[in-house]
Amino acid sequence: MPALNLKSDFADADDLGSQMNAIGRRARAAARQMALASAQTKDVALRAIADRIRASRDEILRENARDVAAAKSAGQTSALIDRLTLDAARLAGIADAVEKIGALADPVGRQLAAFERPNGLLIERIAVPLGVIGVIFESRPNVTADAGALCLKAGNAAILRAGSDSHRSAMAIAKAMGEGLAEAGLPADAVQIVPTRDRAAVGAMLSGLDGCIDVIVPRGGRGLVERVQAEARVPVFAHLDGVCHVYVAAGADLDMARTLLINSKLRRTGVCGAAETLLVDSACAGTHLKPLVAALLEAGCAVRGDDAVQGADPRVTPATEQDWRTEYLDAIISARVVAGLDAAIAHIEANGSHHTDAIVTEDAAEAARFLAEVDSAIVTHNASTQFADGGEFGFGAEIGIATGRMHARGPVGVEQLTTFKYRVHGSGQTRP
Repeated sequence: MPALNLKSDFADADDLGSQMNAIGRRARAAARQMALASAQTKDVALRAIADRIRASRDEILRENARDVAAAKSAGQTSALIDRLTLDAARLAGIADAVEKIGALADPVGRQLAAFERPNGLLIERIAVPLGVIGVIFESRPNVTADAGALCLKAGNAAILRAGSDSHRSAMAIAKAMGEGLAEAGLPADAVQIVPTRDRAAVGAMLSGLDGCIDVIVPRGGRGLVERVQAEARVPVFAHLDGVCHVYVAAGADLDMARTLLINSKLRRTGVCGAAETLLVDSACAGTHLKPLVAALLEAGCAVRGDDAVQGADPRVTPATEQDWRTEYLDAIISARVVAGLDAAIAHIEANGSHHTDAIVTEDAAEAARFLAEVDSAIVTHNASTQFADGGEFGFGAEIGIATGRMHARGPVGVEQLTTFKYRVHGSGQTRP
């Protein structure tokens, strides 16, 4: 079994800095090899990684049990402990997900455009790997495999920094991934886990490791993402909040609106694509508002509303200005009546987070305007906001959701983990 080439901790700040830079240099060297790996070799490696994760089940679950015990002793929340906990079924799912990523089409080498210039030059735009991707995540140990596999499929190297809660689990999974890579003849250093809980390691990654990291992806809570966005000296793929809206427009079918609203809010309240605000058009409020609010309340969701929503049901509590900008990640929703499509779009622009927003309507013109004018990474028409997921988009998995406007936006899958270069073919042309 190949070693990870990583120590369990660093002795001091100088040692940490030098060791982190060494990780970066190894990743850069591995990335050059990964960029030249064939699609077949990468797929063989990902299947080997899946097999090594399965074969290492006992070791990974043993290390995970240590993480879970430590989290319980520290008084962590039940939600965090649930995210942290692995069992045989969850670990099998992690291995299966790696295998599915291997079965995706190779994103590297795609011809994105081709054209001929009047002087006879033939120019191609070709997809190439990004290089070295740093992923900083918190309590979900499955991110180790998901993020690493996505990076590898796109011909990149990955430097992974797990949260202190999932550190042991992540180390064990990364070890299995390194073994799978070596078995396939690829560099084990293409997936490296930062071997310390010291938060200074995060700062080192955000600095770019002396030019070795090309992109940073944070996966975690608001505190982590804020720090990454404030301090990173390299590009970041991330979203800060998921303040997602469901707008029930004048042309909405009530039964569809009720079904989509309940799914958008309550299927899983803790995901970034969960709806946090309901907007109901005043043109249909007389028929739609009361049953929609009642459906939420009866499903166990607290509703905070404006005067019109409070008037529809006495169980509604008043909404504050802050509620319109709050990502609850809980069975709570804010709701208001708006005076038409323009008012709905204005509310979303003023209070949303450019993540995922939905319109429910049978009116094609209403839908077309909403989809064109709402400036979010994902906009849906007559579909739940909880489809904001790389797997649901057919990407196999995602490394995160990006709400910025540069390069990647929405679910970041293997195609988004590539960039491009131009290949220019001539026959002796010179520029006059």
